[in-house]
Amino acid sequence: MPINITMPALSPTMEEGNLAKWLVKEGDTVKSGDVIAEIETDKATMEVEAVDEGTVAKIVVPAGSEGVKVNTLIAILAADGEDVGAAAAGGGAAKAETPKAETPKEAEKPAAVPAAAVSEPAQAAGSPPRVGNGLFSSPLARRIAKDAGIDIKAITGSGPHGRVVKSDVEKAVASGGAKPAAAAPAVAAAAPAAAPKGMSEEAVLKLFEAGSYELVPHDGMRKTIAKRLQESKQTIPHFYVSVDVELDALLALRAQINAAAPERDGKPAYKLSVNDMVIKAMALALRDVPDANVSWTDSNMVKHKHADVGVAVSIPGGLITPIIRKAETKSLSAISNEMKDLGKRAKERKLKPEEYQGGTTAVSNMGMMGVSNFAAVVNPPHATILAVGAGTERVVVKNKQMVIVNAMTVTLSTDHRCVDGALGAELLGAFKRYIENPMGMLV
Repeated sequence: MPINITMPALSPTMEEGNLAKWLVKEGDTVKSGDVIAEIETDKATMEVEAVDEGTVAKIVVPAGSEGVKVNTLIAILAADGEDVGAAAAGGGAAKAETPKAETPKEAEKPAAVPAAAVSEPAQAAGSPPRVGNGLFSSPLARRIAKDAGIDIKAITGSGPHGRVVKSDVEKAVASGGAKPAAAAPAVAAAAPAAAPKGMSEEAVLKLFEAGSYELVPHDGMRKTIAKRLQESKQTIPHFYVSVDVELDALLALRAQINAAAPERDGKPAYKLSVNDMVIKAMALALRDVPDANVSWTDSNMVKHKHADVGVAVSIPGGLITPIIRKAETKSLSAISNEMKDLGKRAKERKLKPEEYQGGTTAVSNMGMMGVSNFAAVVNPPHATILAVGAGTERVVVKNKQMVIVNAMTVTLSTDHRCVDGALGAELLGAFKRYIENPMGMLV
């Protein structure tokens, strides 16, 4: 039986991607786990692994193809002992049966899933990568469940993020199988309201002289950024709180810590930046003010147990926010080294979805660009984001005397539905204490 390889959903939000490169060619033999292709999403390039063994009978979608929908047939494998030519012909016939990817509402999607294995037998090509309750399952698990006549939705997954894997289905079969799925009642869904749009291209171009401009098509990243920012400003009632923080104590401690760094392979084991210390201070502030470490949903307040701090990184064509998980528990040196690795791979578009999706807050630092202060846009599911301006020498009054200090302005943007003004001020006050008394970040 020919085996279909379909375009994988590399994250819950992915609807299409670019097939950047094939790492195999027709006639090659592949094993389960072999990397067979590279897929470009809006913000990363991901490697795709085969699930089944066989011979590449036909490459349906050539390298360099853009906008390939999730679950589109991209290649066909011939199983062991199967005629390659017959497999190519047989698999191709199943192309029309390839389903479209389901796209549940944003609020119902998990923060991240691992890269999905994508090869799948043609006879199971109609099985979607996730079932009606939002659960993910591997292609092999779905095939075994279908052959055994059991309902995969009734199986509890043991894989990452509750993913149903082969062993889960085998246990269900051994225990007598899961109950068949009940038919879902028909529900009349209200048509969603059309999202407001900007001026049409035709209307814009009428305002400018012909030949005085060029048209640059939007890439996937820019479309995603535009969609999410529009969603944020339309649904989140933003509230802003600003404060000036002095940096002299922090700069002195940073210099002392960096001077004490041991050498490894002729290089310092770490080199802290001011931004590393800002990340730590924000994480500790959320630990101290847990009511601000939340996410809003229509039904519940999601109160997080750890501070997962996203850090805005500018990359060619847009922005990405890699996440320092459980930042409140990590040392400054660990945060610094992790951030350097994430930042490097972000610029190379090599981050995994779980490394930039989710998080409980974010930090956007434009101080190195000379920006004195600004207000950032909250990125759901976050309820807060901290905008950090440049550190500069300023004259302040202390004990009725004018003195010069290093200071910066930070602005906290909050989702007013769950972080009120007083709570935002409390969080910003906690952040200010850690920055101005940085020894507190070491204990």
